[in-house]
This record gives sequence, structure tokens and C-alpha cells, in this order.
Amino acid sequence: MRDGSARRGNRWPQVGSFRYVASDDHWEWSDEVAQMHGYEPGRVVPTTDLLRAHQHPDEKPVVTQLVEWVRRHGAACGNRCRIVDTGGSVHLVIVVGNPWYDEAGKFGGTAGFYVDITEQAEVDLQMRMTDAIEAVNARRAVINQAMGVLMLRYGLNADSAFELLAKLSQKSNIKVRVLAERIVDHAAGREALCVDATDAVNRLLHTAQGVGVQASS
Repeated sequence: MRDGSARRGNRWPQVGSFRYVASDDHWEWSDEVAQMHGYEPGRVVPTTDLLRAHQHPDEKPVVTQLVEWVRRHGAACGNRCRIVDTGGSVHLVIVVGNPWYDEAGKFGGTAGFYVDITEQAEVDLQMRMTDAIEAVNARRAVINQAMGVLMLRYGLNADSAFELLAKLSQKSNIKVRVLAERIVDHAAGREALCVDATDAVNRLLHTAQGVGVQASS
């Protein structure tokens, strides 16, 4: 099943309307809703079975219950769900409906809107992924910097420097990233005062973390 992003270039209409007529159990779609399902305007007559056929497999039971509730009780509805168009692309839509009544005040059916939020959801997801990647890279960078300080001071290789950080983190109950930030910040501050940064790191390891690390001779 293809993702809806493959069809983004078609610029699907974002909003369309629907109407359900209870007296003869039929549905009406605007051209926009028909297109969301992959049909050319005026080329399909929507039915309850057709609605079910276009629901995402993971959501069919829930949506089927919702449709039946709307048909039988005429209740207002609101749902976010996925539909699969005729080409196999998935659309994330919000469906909102309210009951309507005829002139005699008798329940006539339900009418409402489809809002296709596929593109917005994809952009939001991409932004969250980018933020997460940047956060991971930032954490990795400060850990690498702290490892570099330890490698320089104690003549360690990269694996040993990280192992030292991990042990200090475990013993002091401080996250590796936070510990690395303290080492880097402390070292940078001491260097700015023209004092040997390695002594500052050693003191940090000995006092702030409660773990003594002996400098090599």
C-alpha cells in the first residue's frame, strides 16, 4: 500500500462535503470527497459498502460501527481516520457530521465534511523527525566532546573514554548527556581562565560526581 505522499503533487482538495439520506439509505459526495477516494467527479454513486471498502484495514471495525451508529441514530459524529483511494494511496481525513431534519422535524439523515489533512500530517511528522534527529546529534556531539577531553587528559581510546563516562553516570545517577555537558562546560570555563582544563575535569570527576579518577603520570 503506497503512502499518500506519492500523490501530493496532485494537490488533493482539502475539504469536501457529504450527505446521508436515511429514507432511502443513500450517500451523496461532493466532487472533492469523490476525489479523495480516487474517483473522478460524477463517476461513482457512493454507498455504505463503498465507504467500508475504502476504510484502512486497521480501522474498518471502528469505522463500521461509527457508520452504523450514524445511520441508525442520526447522532453527531467526529472521527479522524484513514481512507485508501482507488490507487492505493492512504489519506488521513477528519470527518465531521451532524443530523439534519426535514420540514416536519423528522430525522432526515446526516450531513458534514471531510477534511484531508494528509499533507499537513506529513509535514508535521517530518518536522518532528527533524527535531528529534537534531536533538540526537546535539547529544552525540557533547558526548563526543567530553570523550575527547577524557581521552586527552587520561590517554584513553574512544571506547575507554565512553566506558568511563558510562560508569560515572551509573555511579552518580546522572545521565551521560548531562555528565558530558558538565565536563565540557567546566573544561571550557577553566581554559578561558588560562588554567589547565585537565585539572578542572579531574576535580569535577572527583568532587561533583563523587568518583575519583587518578591522572596518569
